[in-house]
Amino acid sequence: MDMLTSTDWQALLLSARVAAMATVIALPVGFAVACLLHFGKFRGKAFLEGAVNLPLVLPPVVVGYLLLLGLGENGLGPILKKFGLSILFTWYAAVLAAMVVGFPLLVRAIRIGLEGIDPQLILASSSLGAGRFDTLFNVVLPLTRRSLLAGASLMFARSLGEFGATIMIAGNIPGVTQTIPLAIYDYSGMVGGERLALGLCLASIVLSFVVLIGSDRLTRFRREAGAS
Repeated sequence: MDMLTSTDWQALLLSARVAAMATVIALPVGFAVACLLHFGKFRGKAFLEGAVNLPLVLPPVVVGYLLLLGLGENGLGPILKKFGLSILFTWYAAVLAAMVVGFPLLVRAIRIGLEGIDPQLILASSSLGAGRFDTLFNVVLPLTRRSLLAGASLMFARSLGEFGATIMIAGNIPGVTQTIPLAIYDYSGMVGGERLALGLCLASIVLSFVVLIGSDRLTRFRREAGAS
């Protein structure tokens, strides 16, 4: 890791913090939305599903620009200022960008887990007198732990690589909002920046591998613990 400068370490730590924060905040919301889309029967379900998946097909720059408009002076900006809140061009904006872009992957992974639940288990829970929330927390949630973990891993990894939406609403401020992709972008335009960019690329690959391998090992451990 001698190839990394102090600024690179700041970008690395900020990326990890942004990805972790985005994943933690989005996880309960993603679980609720996935349950709503899987079990719910209501008007506008197709619209909600389309809205959730829209960031998957939109260019991240478009997502970032829409967020910029929504949080700017012609959107929620004046309201946020009344409460002393400032989001644009702070690391909180980077968290928001990562949440929006990675959210569809999280919801999809959780829905795959929900689709694998035997409906008879839910019917049996209801027939034994359990309410909706009891069934949700005592039957559905334990059976979707693996998909929750998989979705969280995917979102964390996706958040580490977020660029387009982040640069639109958070900017590229070293030590403040500059994440790994933004730092690599800076180095790519510098004379002699190839070595520095390569160092960050390798660090990003290592971090992503650690997250994915850790998630896989934890899933296997829980599977073995459940089987014993």
